[in-house]
Formats: sequence, structure tokens, C-alpha cells
Amino acid sequence: MHVKKGDTVLILSGDDKGKTGKILKAFPREGKIVVEGINTVKKHERPRKQGQKGQVVERPMPMHASKVVKADAEKKATKKKVTKKE
Repeated sequence: MHVKKGDTVLILSGDDKGKTGKILKAFPREGKIVVEGINTVKKHERPRKQGQKGQVVERPMPMHASKVVKADAEKKATKKKVTKKE
């Protein structure tokens, strides 16, 4: 994968297009990553103990690594420059 845990990335497509975030987890075998504050869904949790109330929790879900690109300090996308060998 072209990104790893701790990298700051820019989202290229989807509902969160144009946003930046830090990678929390990476799943190289599936080619997916979890980005902080991006691709969140609301999960309804049941009460675990007696007297405790159920709640709605927002959790970031994995997204495909091809939807992101590394971002530099100014939050701009960075691209590797490829040169031909002659």
C-alpha cells in the first residue's frame, strides 16, 4: 500500500471528498484503511449493564486505500515524480 498508519491523507472521492485526516489503522490484505473523522457511521449500542442506557456512537469505517493520497504539511496532495531511465 502507498500509505501507512500515522500518515496524513487527502480524500479523493466519496462523501468526504477534499477532507484530510490521519490514518488510525491499516489493513494491507484487504487494501483498506481507517481515517480519523472520515467515513463515519452511527452505530446503536445496547445497554450492557442493568440501569445503563443505550446510546448512538459514531465510528469511522474502513475505506479503500485507492480513494486517498498522501498530503503534506500544507494539506495539499503530494505526487511522486517518476523519471524515465534512458
